[in-house]
Amino acid sequence: MKLHKTTLPYLDQLTNAFVFLPEIGTESESVQPTFALITHGYTSDKTSVMNWAIRLAEVGVSCIVFDLPGHYQGNFSEVKSFDHFKNHAHELFIEAFQTLKKIFLDEFPLYENMWETNEARLVLAGHSLGAMMSLKALMLPEFAAYNKRAVCVGLGMAPVGVVHLFDTPFYKSTLRVREQLVSPELKPDHVFPWIKEEKQKLAVIGQTIHLITGVDDLVVGNDGSERFMESLLEKKNSVTLEKPTKLPHHEPNLAASHVKKYLKKINWF
Repeated sequence: MKLHKTTLPYLDQLTNAFVFLPEIGTESESVQPTFALITHGYTSDKTSVMNWAIRLAEVGVSCIVFDLPGHYQGNFSEVKSFDHFKNHAHELFIEAFQTLKKIFLDEFPLYENMWETNEARLVLAGHSLGAMMSLKALMLPEFAAYNKRAVCVGLGMAPVGVVHLFDTPFYKSTLRVREQLVSPELKPDHVFPWIKEEKQKLAVIGQTIHLITGVDDLVVGNDGSERFMESLLEKKNSVTLEKPTKLPHHEPNLAASHVKKYLKKINWF
């Protein structure tokens, strides 16, 4: 495969990204009309989900993996307004789509037909916070004409009235260092309440969504993905759920084989 270093614009700044393209003439089967846009979870960076792109590029799926702004492990961009981040950060999936398309066509100019709306298959994927962003991006008008679906790893909904792991003294203590890895506007006191509220009111309707959550994911909890699945089904989405035995929340790279297996199952490569 071929790796391209690139950037995506966010307001007056840039955030970093990698593009993974299959290489014709190798063991890869062929270049597929399937394109994956992938991002990471809170306080993390694109390397935490890079294995997803590597495994997919091996079978002909072109991918872009990008850093969310204000996440210092990926880049030193700042989020100056949390309100703007809440309302617009998911639009980076549009920038990722356009950047992947340009780099792909520079490499494979004879494959332009693959990007036509009746040919292209889009995977919007992410881990945890990135998974929620991918769901929000599904409803963007720029993607309306495409055959698309979200693949969400490590995303669930806590039961009402139960103390979530995020709210326990132990978890909060672990964030004292991690919160310094993000822009001050993205501090946990801002992000966690918003994520909880956003999942409850998420305006995702009539979409296809695959949830992947480890049985050992302590952040999502025992039945957090089932609760979230029920919420999505109520909004007339088509939702499937996979629960691997070993996929702890802090190791999203382990989801690579499950993401690949799912796309193979639906014949997207």
